[in-house]
Amino acid sequence: MKLQIILSALFLSMSATNAMAQEERTISLRFIETSDVHGRFFPNDPSSSKEQRGTLARANHYINKAREAYGDRLLLLDNGDILQGKPLNYWSNFVATDRPNIAAQVMNYMRYDVAAIGNHDVETGHAVFDRWIKDTHCPVVCANMVNRATGQPYISPYKLFYRDGLKIAVLGMITPAIPNWLNEKQYEGLEFREMISTAQAWMYRLRVVELADVVIGLFHSGDLGGIVTPEYEEDAAYRVAQQVPGFDIIFFGHDHRVHQDWVQCVDGNQVLCLDPSCFAQNVADATIDMVFRDGHLSDKRVNGRVVSIAQEPVDEQMVAHFKPVVDEVKQYVERPVGRFESSMAARDGFFGPSPFTDFIHNLQLKITGADVSFNAPLSATAVIPAGPVTQGDMFNLYPYENQLYVLRLTGEEIRRHLEMSYDLWVNTMTSAADHALLIEQQTKGDQQRMGFKNMTFNFDSAAGIDYEVDLTKPNGQKVRILRLSDGRPFSEIDTYKVVMNSYRGNGGGELLTRGAGIAKDELPSRIIYQSDLDLRHYLAQEIERMGSVNPKVNANWRFVPEDWARPALQRDRQLLFRE
Repeated sequence: MKLQIILSALFLSMSATNAMAQEERTISLRFIETSDVHGRFFPNDPSSSKEQRGTLARANHYINKAREAYGDRLLLLDNGDILQGKPLNYWSNFVATDRPNIAAQVMNYMRYDVAAIGNHDVETGHAVFDRWIKDTHCPVVCANMVNRATGQPYISPYKLFYRDGLKIAVLGMITPAIPNWLNEKQYEGLEFREMISTAQAWMYRLRVVELADVVIGLFHSGDLGGIVTPEYEEDAAYRVAQQVPGFDIIFFGHDHRVHQDWVQCVDGNQVLCLDPSCFAQNVADATIDMVFRDGHLSDKRVNGRVVSIAQEPVDEQMVAHFKPVVDEVKQYVERPVGRFESSMAARDGFFGPSPFTDFIHNLQLKITGADVSFNAPLSATAVIPAGPVTQGDMFNLYPYENQLYVLRLTGEEIRRHLEMSYDLWVNTMTSAADHALLIEQQTKGDQQRMGFKNMTFNFDSAAGIDYEVDLTKPNGQKVRILRLSDGRPFSEIDTYKVVMNSYRGNGGGELLTRGAGIAKDELPSRIIYQSDLDLRHYLAQEIERMGSVNPKVNANWRFVPEDWARPALQRDRQLLFRE
Protein backbone atom coordinates (compact mmCIF):
# COMPACT_ATOMS: atom_id res chain seq x y z
CA MET A 1 0.00 0.00 0.00
CA LYS A 2 2.82 2.37 0.94
CA LEU A 3 4.61 1.55 -2.35
CA GLN A 4 1.42 2.29 -4.29
CA ILE A 5 1.09 5.68 -2.59
CA ILE A 6 4.76 6.49 -3.31
CA LEU A 7 4.41 5.46 -6.96
CA SER A 8 1.22 7.51 -7.29
CA ALA A 9 2.92 10.56 -5.80
CA LEU A 10 5.93 10.05 -8.07
CA PHE A 11 3.64 9.76 -11.13
CA LEU A 12 1.79 12.96 -10.19
CA SER A 13 5.11 14.76 -9.67
CA MET A 14 6.44 13.59 -13.03
CA SER A 15 3.19 14.57 -14.73
CA ALA A 16 3.35 18.04 -13.21
CA THR A 17 6.98 18.43 -14.23
CA ASN A 18 6.20 17.24 -17.74
CA ALA A 19 3.25 19.62 -17.96
CA MET A 20 5.46 22.51 -16.87
CA ALA A 21 8.03 21.56 -19.49
CA GLN A 22 5.31 21.68 -22.14
CA GLU A 23 3.99 25.06 -21.05
CA GLU A 24 4.20 27.76 -23.68
CA ARG A 25 5.65 31.20 -23.09
CA THR A 26 4.89 33.92 -25.62
CA ILE A 27 6.75 37.23 -25.85
CA SER A 28 4.90 39.80 -27.92
CA LEU A 29 6.76 42.68 -29.55
CA ARG A 30 5.18 45.61 -31.36
CA PHE A 31 6.70 48.01 -33.88
CA ILE A 32 5.19 51.27 -35.16
CA GLU A 33 6.81 53.17 -38.02
CA THR A 34 6.34 56.68 -39.39
CA SER A 35 7.96 57.74 -42.64
CA ASP A 36 8.30 60.78 -44.93
CA VAL A 37 6.64 63.06 -42.37
CA HIS A 38 8.04 66.16 -44.12
CA GLY A 39 7.32 68.49 -41.23
CA ARG A 40 3.70 67.48 -40.65
CA PHE A 41 4.03 67.65 -36.88
CA PHE A 42 0.87 69.48 -35.78
CA PRO A 43 -2.62 69.76 -37.32
CA ASN A 44 -2.60 73.56 -37.26
CA ASP A 45 0.11 74.49 -39.75
CA PRO A 46 1.50 78.01 -39.01
CA SER A 47 1.57 78.78 -42.75
CA SER A 48 -2.03 77.78 -43.52
CA SER A 49 -5.52 78.32 -42.20
CA LYS A 50 -6.39 74.74 -43.12
CA GLU A 51 -6.00 71.92 -40.64
CA GLN A 52 -3.58 69.24 -41.82
CA ARG A 53 -4.74 65.65 -42.04
CA GLY A 54 -2.85 63.09 -40.03
CA THR A 55 0.28 64.63 -38.44
CA LEU A 56 2.48 63.33 -35.64
CA ALA A 57 0.17 64.84 -33.02
CA ARG A 58 -2.50 62.32 -34.10
CA ALA A 59 0.06 59.55 -34.49
CA ASN A 60 1.22 60.14 -30.92
CA HIS A 61 -2.29 59.56 -29.58
CA TYR A 62 -2.37 56.22 -31.41
CA ILE A 63 1.15 55.32 -30.24
CA ASN A 64 0.42 56.13 -26.60
CA LYS A 65 -2.62 53.82 -26.63
CA ALA A 66 -0.41 51.03 -27.98
CA ARG A 67 2.20 51.72 -25.29
CA GLU A 68 -0.41 51.16 -22.61
CA ALA A 69 -0.66 47.53 -23.73
CA TYR A 70 2.95 46.84 -24.72
CA GLY A 71 5.10 49.11 -22.53
CA ASP A 72 8.77 48.89 -23.49
CA ARG A 73 8.00 45.95 -25.80
CA LEU A 74 6.83 48.57 -28.30
CA LEU A 75 9.55 50.12 -30.46
CA LEU A 76 8.79 53.39 -32.28
CA LEU A 77 10.69 53.92 -35.53
CA ASP A 78 10.95 56.81 -37.99
CA ASN A 79 12.12 56.18 -41.53
CA GLY A 80 13.50 59.57 -42.55
CA ASP A 81 12.56 62.69 -44.52
CA ILE A 82 11.44 64.44 -41.36
CA LEU A 83 13.72 67.49 -41.63
CA GLN A 84 12.24 69.18 -44.69
CA GLY A 85 8.83 70.15 -45.98
CA LYS A 86 7.14 72.86 -43.89
CA PRO A 87 7.96 76.37 -42.63
CA LEU A 88 8.56 74.99 -39.14
CA ASN A 89 11.40 72.89 -40.57
CA TYR A 90 12.88 75.77 -42.55
CA TRP A 91 12.77 78.10 -39.56
CA SER A 92 14.52 75.54 -37.36
CA ASN A 93 17.03 74.43 -40.01
CA PHE A 94 18.14 77.82 -41.28
CA VAL A 95 16.81 80.62 -39.04
CA ALA A 96 16.79 79.50 -35.38
CA THR A 97 20.03 77.54 -35.68
CA ASP A 98 21.08 78.27 -32.09
CA ARG A 99 18.41 75.91 -30.71
CA PRO A 100 17.85 72.14 -30.88
CA ASN A 101 16.30 71.17 -34.18
CA ILE A 102 12.49 71.11 -33.99
CA ALA A 103 12.35 67.68 -35.66
CA ALA A 104 14.61 66.35 -32.92
CA GLN A 105 12.50 68.02 -30.23
CA VAL A 106 9.33 66.40 -31.60
CA MET A 107 11.00 62.99 -31.87
CA ASN A 108 12.32 63.26 -28.32
CA TYR A 109 8.89 64.21 -27.02
CA MET A 110 7.33 61.18 -28.75
CA ARG A 111 10.11 58.91 -27.43
CA TYR A 112 11.23 57.43 -30.71
CA ASP A 113 13.51 54.43 -30.19
CA VAL A 114 15.40 54.57 -33.49
CA ALA A 115 15.37 56.54 -36.76
CA ALA A 116 16.69 56.29 -40.29
CA ILE A 117 17.92 59.18 -42.42
CA GLY A 118 16.27 60.13 -45.73
CA ASN A 119 17.45 61.87 -48.88
CA HIS A 120 15.60 65.09 -48.00
CA ASP A 121 17.30 65.05 -44.60
CA VAL A 122 20.68 64.88 -46.36
CA GLU A 123 19.49 67.64 -48.70
CA THR A 124 19.52 70.12 -45.81
CA GLY A 125 23.34 69.83 -45.67
CA HIS A 126 25.83 68.68 -43.07
CA ALA A 127 25.29 71.62 -40.72
CA VAL A 128 21.60 70.77 -40.37
CA PHE A 129 21.50 66.98 -40.45
CA ASP A 130 24.57 66.59 -38.23
CA ARG A 131 22.92 68.87 -35.63
CA TRP A 132 19.65 66.90 -35.90
CA ILE A 133 21.49 63.61 -35.31
CA LYS A 134 23.20 65.14 -32.26
CA ASP A 135 19.97 66.66 -30.89
CA THR A 136 17.92 63.47 -31.29
CA HIS A 137 17.94 61.25 -28.18
CA CYS A 138 17.38 58.07 -30.14
CA PRO A 139 20.07 56.67 -32.45
CA VAL A 140 19.90 57.48 -36.16
CA VAL A 141 21.08 54.40 -38.08
CA CYS A 142 22.37 53.93 -41.62
CA ALA A 143 24.67 51.15 -42.79
CA ASN A 144 25.23 52.30 -46.38
CA MET A 145 25.97 56.02 -45.81
CA VAL A 146 29.72 55.68 -45.59
CA ASN A 147 32.54 58.01 -44.59
CA ARG A 148 34.63 58.14 -47.76
CA ALA A 149 37.86 58.62 -45.81
CA THR A 150 37.45 55.61 -43.50
CA GLY A 151 35.16 53.31 -45.49
CA GLN A 152 33.03 52.90 -42.35
CA PRO A 153 29.40 53.93 -41.80
CA TYR A 154 29.14 57.65 -41.04
CA ILE A 155 26.66 56.93 -38.24
CA SER A 156 25.68 53.74 -36.42
CA PRO A 157 24.67 51.05 -38.94
CA TYR A 158 22.27 49.38 -36.52
CA LYS A 159 20.86 49.50 -33.00
CA LEU A 160 20.35 46.60 -30.59
CA PHE A 161 17.46 46.44 -28.14
CA TYR A 162 17.00 43.94 -25.28
CA ARG A 163 13.45 43.05 -24.32
CA ASP A 164 12.43 40.11 -22.08
CA GLY A 165 15.64 38.26 -22.82
CA LEU A 166 15.34 38.84 -26.59
CA LYS A 167 17.88 40.69 -28.70
CA ILE A 168 16.31 42.88 -31.40
CA ALA A 169 18.39 44.50 -34.14
CA VAL A 170 17.26 47.40 -36.33
CA LEU A 171 19.39 47.92 -39.45
CA GLY A 172 19.10 51.27 -41.26
CA MET A 173 19.77 52.04 -44.92
CA ILE A 174 19.14 54.91 -47.36
CA THR A 175 18.54 55.01 -51.10
CA PRO A 176 21.93 55.15 -52.83
CA ALA A 177 20.58 57.42 -55.61
CA ILE A 178 21.31 60.63 -53.67
CA PRO A 179 24.13 61.79 -56.01
CA ASN A 180 21.51 61.96 -58.78
CA TRP A 181 19.66 64.73 -56.94
CA LEU A 182 22.02 66.62 -54.65
CA ASN A 183 25.13 68.74 -54.96
CA GLU A 184 28.13 66.96 -53.46
CA LYS A 185 28.64 69.88 -51.05
CA GLN A 186 25.47 68.81 -49.26
CA TYR A 187 26.93 65.39 -48.42
CA GLU A 188 30.64 66.21 -48.52
CA GLY A 189 32.85 63.29 -47.53
CA LEU A 190 30.08 60.70 -47.85
CA GLU A 191 29.19 57.98 -50.33
CA PHE A 192 26.07 55.86 -50.59
CA ARG A 193 26.55 52.17 -51.24
CA GLU A 194 24.32 49.62 -52.94
CA MET A 195 21.75 48.16 -50.56
CA ILE A 196 21.74 44.40 -51.24
CA SER A 197 25.46 43.79 -50.67
CA THR A 198 25.40 46.14 -47.68
CA ALA A 199 22.51 44.23 -46.12
CA GLN A 200 24.24 40.89 -46.74
CA ALA A 201 27.42 42.05 -45.00
CA TRP A 202 25.63 43.39 -41.93
CA MET A 203 23.18 40.49 -41.70
CA TYR A 204 26.09 38.15 -41.01
CA ARG A 205 27.14 40.35 -38.13
CA LEU A 206 23.61 40.64 -36.74
CA ARG A 207 22.69 36.95 -36.93
CA VAL A 208 26.05 35.24 -36.42
CA VAL A 209 28.08 37.63 -34.27
CA GLU A 210 25.37 39.52 -32.35
CA LEU A 211 23.03 36.48 -32.29
CA ALA A 212 19.98 38.71 -32.75
CA ASP A 213 16.64 36.97 -32.23
CA VAL A 214 14.78 39.51 -34.39
CA VAL A 215 16.12 41.62 -37.28
CA ILE A 216 14.17 44.63 -38.54
CA GLY A 217 15.02 46.61 -41.68
CA LEU A 218 14.45 50.38 -41.62
CA PHE A 219 15.05 51.54 -45.20
CA HIS A 220 14.54 54.94 -46.76
CA SER A 221 14.08 53.39 -50.18
CA GLY A 222 10.95 52.45 -52.12
CA ASP A 223 9.83 49.00 -53.19
CA LEU A 224 11.41 48.48 -56.64
CA GLY A 225 12.94 50.48 -59.48
CA GLY A 226 13.14 54.25 -59.58
CA ILE A 227 16.53 55.30 -60.92
CA VAL A 228 18.36 52.14 -62.00
CA THR A 229 22.07 52.17 -62.86
CA PRO A 230 24.62 49.35 -63.28
CA GLU A 231 25.69 50.06 -59.68
CA TYR A 232 22.39 50.32 -57.79
CA GLU A 233 18.62 50.76 -57.72
CA GLU A 234 16.99 53.79 -56.11
CA ASP A 235 14.12 51.67 -54.73
CA ALA A 236 15.43 48.32 -53.51
CA ALA A 237 13.48 47.40 -50.37
CA TYR A 238 11.90 44.37 -52.05
CA ARG A 239 15.19 43.30 -53.63
CA VAL A 240 16.71 43.15 -50.15
CA ALA A 241 13.70 41.20 -48.85
CA GLN A 242 14.04 38.74 -51.75
CA GLN A 243 17.81 38.27 -51.73
CA VAL A 244 19.00 38.70 -48.13
CA PRO A 245 17.75 36.02 -45.71
CA GLY A 246 17.35 37.00 -42.08
CA PHE A 247 14.88 39.89 -41.97
CA ASP A 248 11.67 39.44 -39.97
CA ILE A 249 10.11 42.75 -41.07
CA ILE A 250 11.26 45.48 -43.44
CA PHE A 251 9.82 48.94 -42.79
CA PHE A 252 10.45 51.28 -45.67
CA GLY A 253 9.42 54.57 -47.28
CA HIS A 254 10.63 57.25 -49.72
CA ASP A 255 8.17 56.53 -52.56
CA HIS A 256 5.15 58.14 -50.80
CA ARG A 257 2.96 55.10 -51.48
CA VAL A 258 1.22 52.65 -49.15
CA HIS A 259 2.61 49.11 -49.26
CA GLN A 260 1.72 46.10 -47.11
CA ASP A 261 3.10 43.01 -48.79
CA TRP A 262 4.65 39.65 -48.04
CA VAL A 263 7.80 39.13 -50.13
CA GLN A 264 9.31 35.67 -50.54
CA CYS A 265 13.01 35.42 -49.78
CA VAL A 266 15.42 33.04 -51.53
CA ASP A 267 15.45 30.88 -48.38
CA GLY A 268 11.71 30.27 -48.75
CA ASN A 269 10.63 32.49 -45.86
CA GLN A 270 8.09 35.28 -46.25
CA VAL A 271 9.17 38.78 -45.20
CA LEU A 272 6.57 41.36 -44.17
CA CYS A 273 7.25 44.70 -45.94
CA LEU A 274 5.37 47.81 -44.79
CA ASP A 275 5.40 51.42 -46.05
CA PRO A 276 2.95 53.93 -44.49
CA SER A 277 3.37 56.48 -47.31
CA CYS A 278 3.86 60.14 -46.34
CA PHE A 279 2.80 63.19 -44.32
CA ALA A 280 1.97 61.21 -41.15
CA GLN A 281 -1.45 60.25 -42.47
CA ASN A 282 -0.76 56.57 -41.72
CA VAL A 283 1.52 54.47 -39.59
CA ALA A 284 2.89 50.99 -40.23
CA ASP A 285 1.99 48.77 -37.27
CA ALA A 286 3.37 45.25 -36.81
CA THR A 287 3.68 42.59 -34.12
CA ILE A 288 5.99 39.65 -33.63
CA ASP A 289 4.93 36.91 -31.22
CA MET A 290 7.83 34.71 -30.13
CA VAL A 291 6.52 31.36 -28.82
CA PHE A 292 8.82 29.31 -26.57
CA ARG A 293 8.36 25.69 -25.47
CA ASP A 294 10.72 24.13 -22.97
CA GLY A 295 12.89 27.24 -23.18
CA HIS A 296 13.37 26.95 -26.93
CA LEU A 297 11.83 29.08 -29.68
CA SER A 298 9.16 26.96 -31.37
CA ASP A 299 7.28 29.54 -33.41
CA LYS A 300 7.58 33.13 -34.61
CA ARG A 301 4.35 34.79 -35.75
CA VAL A 302 4.62 38.07 -37.70
CA ASN A 303 1.63 40.27 -38.51
CA GLY A 304 1.24 43.84 -39.62
CA ARG A 305 -0.63 46.44 -41.63
CA VAL A 306 -0.74 50.10 -42.54
CA VAL A 307 -3.21 52.02 -40.36
CA SER A 308 -4.82 55.37 -41.21
CA ILE A 309 -4.65 57.86 -38.37
CA ALA A 310 -6.61 60.57 -40.17
CA GLN A 311 -9.51 60.22 -37.70
CA GLU A 312 -7.36 59.72 -34.62
CA PRO A 313 -7.82 62.36 -31.88
CA VAL A 314 -5.09 64.97 -31.58
CA ASP A 315 -2.70 64.67 -28.66
CA GLU A 316 -3.60 68.04 -27.13
CA GLN A 317 -0.82 67.83 -24.54
CA MET A 318 1.73 67.55 -27.34
CA VAL A 319 0.21 70.52 -29.18
CA ALA A 320 0.24 72.61 -25.99
CA HIS A 321 3.86 71.65 -25.27
CA PHE A 322 5.03 73.01 -28.63
CA LYS A 323 2.67 75.99 -28.83
CA PRO A 324 5.35 78.60 -27.92
CA VAL A 325 7.54 77.40 -30.79
CA VAL A 326 4.63 77.27 -33.23
CA ASP A 327 3.56 80.79 -32.23
CA GLU A 328 7.08 82.05 -32.87
CA VAL A 329 7.13 80.44 -36.31
CA LYS A 330 3.70 81.90 -37.01
CA GLN A 331 5.16 85.38 -36.60
CA TYR A 332 7.90 84.43 -39.08
CA VAL A 333 5.52 83.06 -41.74
CA GLU A 334 3.07 85.95 -41.40
CA ARG A 335 5.73 88.46 -42.42
CA PRO A 336 4.41 90.31 -45.52
CA VAL A 337 6.36 89.76 -48.73
CA GLY A 338 4.22 91.44 -51.40
CA ARG A 339 0.86 91.31 -53.06
CA PHE A 340 -0.67 89.21 -55.87
CA GLU A 341 -3.33 90.95 -57.94
CA SER A 342 -4.83 87.64 -59.10
CA SER A 343 -4.88 84.09 -57.80
CA MET A 344 -3.04 81.17 -59.38
CA ALA A 345 -3.09 77.39 -58.96
CA ALA A 346 -0.21 74.98 -59.51
CA ARG A 347 -2.38 72.31 -61.19
CA ASP A 348 -3.06 74.63 -64.16
CA GLY A 349 0.48 73.88 -65.30
CA PHE A 350 -0.45 70.28 -66.19
CA PHE A 351 -2.76 71.48 -68.98
CA GLY A 352 -0.61 74.09 -70.70
CA PRO A 353 1.11 77.41 -69.95
CA SER A 354 -0.15 78.77 -66.63
CA PRO A 355 0.36 81.83 -64.42
CA PHE A 356 1.78 79.70 -61.57
CA THR A 357 4.43 77.88 -63.61
CA ASP A 358 5.27 80.90 -65.78
CA PHE A 359 5.68 83.16 -62.77
CA ILE A 360 8.51 80.94 -61.54
CA HIS A 361 9.91 80.64 -65.07
CA ASN A 362 10.00 84.41 -65.47
CA LEU A 363 11.59 85.07 -62.10
CA GLN A 364 14.23 82.41 -62.77
CA LEU A 365 15.08 84.13 -66.08
CA LYS A 366 15.08 87.58 -64.50
CA ILE A 367 17.23 86.61 -61.53
CA THR A 368 19.90 84.82 -63.60
CA GLY A 369 19.75 86.39 -67.07
CA ALA A 370 19.55 82.92 -68.64
CA ASP A 371 18.20 82.32 -72.15
CA VAL A 372 15.87 79.42 -71.29
CA SER A 373 14.13 78.25 -68.10
CA PHE A 374 13.03 74.74 -67.10
CA ASN A 375 10.38 74.33 -64.40
CA ALA A 376 7.81 71.72 -63.39
CA PRO A 377 4.66 71.86 -61.23
CA LEU A 378 5.84 70.73 -57.79
CA SER A 379 2.34 70.32 -56.37
CA ALA A 380 -1.13 69.49 -57.61
CA THR A 381 -2.80 71.32 -54.73
CA ALA A 382 -0.86 74.56 -54.14
CA VAL A 383 -2.83 77.78 -54.62
CA ILE A 384 -1.65 81.37 -54.17
CA PRO A 385 -4.77 83.51 -53.61
CA ALA A 386 -5.12 87.09 -54.70
CA GLY A 387 -4.17 89.54 -51.99
CA PRO A 388 -1.25 89.93 -49.58
CA VAL A 389 1.51 87.36 -49.88
CA THR A 390 3.36 86.25 -46.76
CA GLN A 391 6.53 84.32 -46.13
CA GLY A 392 4.31 81.30 -45.45
CA ASP A 393 2.76 81.55 -48.92
CA MET A 394 6.24 81.14 -50.37
CA PHE A 395 6.24 77.53 -49.15
CA ASN A 396 3.16 76.89 -51.32
CA LEU A 397 4.78 78.68 -54.24
CA TYR A 398 7.98 76.66 -53.89
CA PRO A 399 7.94 73.78 -51.37
CA TYR A 400 11.55 72.55 -51.61
CA GLU A 401 14.94 73.91 -50.57
CA ASN A 402 16.38 73.66 -54.09
CA GLN A 403 19.12 76.00 -55.20
CA LEU A 404 19.10 77.87 -58.49
CA TYR A 405 21.42 76.52 -61.23
CA VAL A 406 22.38 77.76 -64.69
CA LEU A 407 23.86 75.18 -67.10
CA ARG A 408 25.16 75.43 -70.64
CA LEU A 409 23.13 73.22 -73.00
CA THR A 410 23.00 72.91 -76.75
CA GLY A 411 19.74 73.49 -78.57
CA GLU A 412 19.52 69.77 -79.29
CA GLU A 413 19.96 68.95 -75.58
CA ILE A 414 17.19 71.43 -74.70
CA ARG A 415 14.82 69.75 -77.17
CA ARG A 416 15.72 66.22 -76.02
CA HIS A 417 15.24 67.25 -72.37
CA LEU A 418 11.76 68.49 -73.22
CA GLU A 419 11.00 65.40 -75.33
CA MET A 420 11.55 63.15 -72.31
CA SER A 421 9.52 65.47 -70.08
CA TYR A 422 6.49 65.44 -72.38
CA ASP A 423 6.85 61.69 -73.00
CA LEU A 424 6.39 61.25 -69.23
CA TRP A 425 3.55 63.76 -69.19
CA VAL A 426 1.33 63.32 -72.26
CA ASN A 427 -0.28 60.56 -74.27
CA THR A 428 0.17 59.83 -77.97
CA MET A 429 -3.33 60.47 -79.32
CA THR A 430 -4.58 58.30 -82.19
CA SER A 431 -8.10 59.78 -82.20
CA ALA A 432 -9.90 62.82 -80.84
CA ALA A 433 -11.46 60.61 -78.15
CA ASP A 434 -8.10 59.66 -76.59
CA HIS A 435 -6.63 61.07 -73.39
CA ALA A 436 -4.29 64.00 -73.89
CA LEU A 437 -2.37 63.16 -70.69
CA LEU A 438 -0.82 59.94 -69.43
CA ILE A 439 -3.35 59.03 -66.75
CA GLU A 440 -3.34 56.06 -64.41
CA GLN A 441 -6.36 56.12 -62.14
CA GLN A 442 -4.92 53.87 -59.45
CA THR A 443 -2.26 56.49 -58.63
CA LYS A 444 -4.80 59.09 -57.45
CA GLY A 445 -3.83 58.47 -53.83
CA ASP A 446 -0.13 58.70 -54.66
CA GLN A 447 1.11 62.12 -53.54
CA GLN A 448 3.77 62.22 -56.28
CA ARG A 449 1.53 61.11 -59.20
CA MET A 450 -1.98 62.31 -58.30
CA GLY A 451 -3.64 60.25 -61.04
CA PHE A 452 -0.84 60.55 -63.59
CA LYS A 453 1.23 57.59 -64.71
CA ASN A 454 4.53 59.29 -63.82
CA MET A 455 5.95 61.64 -61.19
CA THR A 456 4.49 65.10 -61.78
CA PHE A 457 7.60 66.93 -60.56
CA ASN A 458 9.35 65.74 -63.72
CA PHE A 459 6.88 67.49 -66.07
CA ASP A 460 9.24 70.27 -67.18
CA SER A 461 8.02 72.99 -69.49
CA ALA A 462 10.24 75.78 -70.79
CA ALA A 463 10.21 79.57 -71.04
CA GLY A 464 12.44 81.71 -73.24
CA ILE A 465 11.58 79.61 -76.30
CA ASP A 466 8.42 79.26 -78.38
CA TYR A 467 7.47 75.68 -79.19
CA GLU A 468 4.69 73.22 -79.95
CA VAL A 469 3.96 69.79 -78.46
CA ASP A 470 2.22 67.58 -81.01
CA LEU A 471 0.10 65.01 -79.17
CA THR A 472 -0.26 62.86 -82.32
CA LYS A 473 3.49 62.29 -82.71
CA PRO A 474 5.33 59.30 -81.22
CA ASN A 475 7.57 59.62 -78.18
CA GLY A 476 10.78 61.49 -78.90
CA GLN A 477 9.20 63.44 -81.75
CA LYS A 478 6.56 65.59 -80.04
CA VAL A 479 8.47 68.84 -79.45
CA ARG A 480 9.08 71.39 -82.23
CA ILE A 481 11.00 74.50 -81.14
CA LEU A 482 10.12 77.48 -83.32
CA ARG A 483 12.33 80.33 -82.05
CA LEU A 484 13.62 82.07 -78.96
CA SER A 485 10.83 84.10 -77.40
CA ASP A 486 12.68 87.37 -78.04
CA GLY A 487 12.48 86.68 -81.78
CA ARG A 488 15.99 85.33 -82.34
CA PRO A 489 16.30 82.08 -84.29
CA PHE A 490 16.80 78.89 -82.30
CA SER A 491 19.51 76.47 -83.42
CA GLU A 492 20.11 72.92 -82.21
CA ILE A 493 23.89 73.39 -82.61
CA ASP A 494 24.13 76.64 -80.64
CA THR A 495 24.74 76.73 -76.88
CA TYR A 496 22.36 78.44 -74.46
CA LYS A 497 22.28 79.33 -70.77
CA VAL A 498 19.47 77.32 -69.15
CA VAL A 499 18.20 78.00 -65.62
CA MET A 500 16.63 75.25 -63.49
CA ASN A 501 16.52 74.08 -59.89
CA SER A 502 19.40 72.13 -58.35
CA TYR A 503 17.42 68.89 -58.25
CA ARG A 504 17.18 68.96 -62.02
CA GLY A 505 20.69 70.35 -62.51
CA ASN A 506 22.22 67.52 -60.48
CA GLY A 507 20.47 64.95 -62.68
CA GLY A 508 17.16 64.53 -60.82
CA GLY A 509 14.47 62.87 -62.90
CA GLU A 510 17.13 61.86 -65.46
CA LEU A 511 15.84 64.50 -67.92
CA LEU A 512 19.37 65.82 -68.46
CA THR A 513 21.04 62.41 -68.48
CA ARG A 514 18.68 59.87 -70.05
CA GLY A 515 16.72 62.61 -71.85
CA ALA A 516 19.27 65.14 -73.10
CA GLY A 517 22.01 62.50 -73.23
CA ILE A 518 24.54 64.24 -70.97
CA ALA A 519 26.78 61.92 -68.94
CA LYS A 520 26.11 62.21 -65.20
CA ASP A 521 29.75 62.98 -64.42
CA GLU A 522 29.72 65.77 -67.04
CA LEU A 523 26.93 67.75 -65.36
CA PRO A 524 29.17 69.59 -62.84
CA SER A 525 31.28 71.02 -65.69
CA ARG A 526 28.10 72.34 -67.35
CA ILE A 527 27.10 74.41 -64.30
CA ILE A 528 28.09 78.07 -64.74
CA TYR A 529 26.10 79.46 -61.79
CA GLN A 530 24.66 78.10 -58.58
CA SER A 531 23.01 80.16 -55.89
CA ASP A 532 24.21 80.27 -52.31
CA LEU A 533 20.71 80.10 -50.85
CA ASP A 534 17.53 78.25 -51.80
CA LEU A 535 15.36 79.29 -54.72
CA ARG A 536 12.47 80.18 -52.42
CA HIS A 537 14.63 82.87 -50.80
CA TYR A 538 15.31 84.55 -54.15
CA LEU A 539 11.69 84.31 -55.25
CA ALA A 540 10.58 86.01 -52.02
CA GLN A 541 13.27 88.64 -52.42
CA GLU A 542 12.15 89.44 -55.96
CA ILE A 543 8.44 89.59 -55.02
CA GLU A 544 9.32 91.93 -52.17
CA ARG A 545 11.24 94.16 -54.58
CA MET A 546 8.32 94.18 -57.05
CA GLY A 547 5.74 94.89 -54.34
CA SER A 548 2.66 94.13 -56.43
CA VAL A 549 2.56 91.18 -58.83
CA ASN A 550 0.01 90.34 -61.51
CA PRO A 551 1.06 86.94 -62.91
CA LYS A 552 0.41 86.41 -66.61
CA VAL A 553 0.58 83.44 -68.95
CA ASN A 554 3.55 83.53 -71.33
CA ALA A 555 1.66 81.54 -73.98
CA ASN A 556 5.03 80.59 -75.49
CA TRP A 557 4.06 76.96 -76.07
CA ARG A 558 0.93 74.97 -76.86
CA PHE A 559 -0.44 71.47 -77.35
CA VAL A 560 -1.39 70.69 -80.96
CA PRO A 561 -3.51 69.84 -82.86
CA GLU A 562 -5.70 72.21 -80.89
CA ASP A 563 -9.02 70.79 -82.10
CA TRP A 564 -8.04 67.47 -80.48
CA ALA A 565 -6.00 68.79 -77.56
CA ARG A 566 -8.40 71.36 -76.11
CA PRO A 567 -11.44 69.08 -75.48
CA ALA A 568 -9.19 66.17 -74.44
CA LEU A 569 -7.46 68.32 -71.84
CA GLN A 570 -10.83 69.47 -70.51
CA ARG A 571 -11.98 65.85 -70.16
CA ASP A 572 -8.73 64.88 -68.43
CA ARG A 573 -8.96 67.81 -66.03
CA GLN A 574 -12.45 66.73 -65.01
CA LEU A 575 -11.27 63.16 -64.56
CA LEU A 576 -8.24 64.13 -62.47
CA PHE A 577 -9.56 67.03 -60.40
CA ARG A 578 -13.36 67.05 -60.83
CA GLU A 579 -13.27 70.54 -62.34
